[in-house]
Amino acid sequence: MIRVVAGIIDQDGRVLICQRQPGRIFADKWEFPGGKMRPSETPRQALERELREELGVSPKIGELAQMVRHRYAEMSEPVQISFLRAALEERPRNLAFAQIVWSRRTELPLYDFLAADRQVISRLVRGEI
Repeated sequence: MIRVVAGIIDQDGRVLICQRQPGRIFADKWEFPGGKMRPSETPRQALERELREELGVSPKIGELAQMVRHRYAEMSEPVQISFLRAALEERPRNLAFAQIVWSRRTELPLYDFLAADRQVISRLVRGEI
């Protein structure tokens, strides 16, 4: 199983979402910032590292909001994604994505998200997370 972390960064009623680069697996799909965990990392350590690498920030990592397991046809192993809350004290810079957007929760369903993120999107829209 591939262990992945993703950050739910909510500021002023908007959530930070990121679009994957063209030419890569799941190109142009939207996701929450994050990535694969290294074997020695905890989910919090992995998310802190990923947000530093992808957005150039030093985040404050909060609680686990949801865990999702999903199997993509395009991948040989299933993924387990730990969605953690995160807060930023500085402005994020796009260091790894096609684009980043601060989206209103109600507008999240308008974006073409990765399948594993859709359950979290529904909960965010309903205000459960």
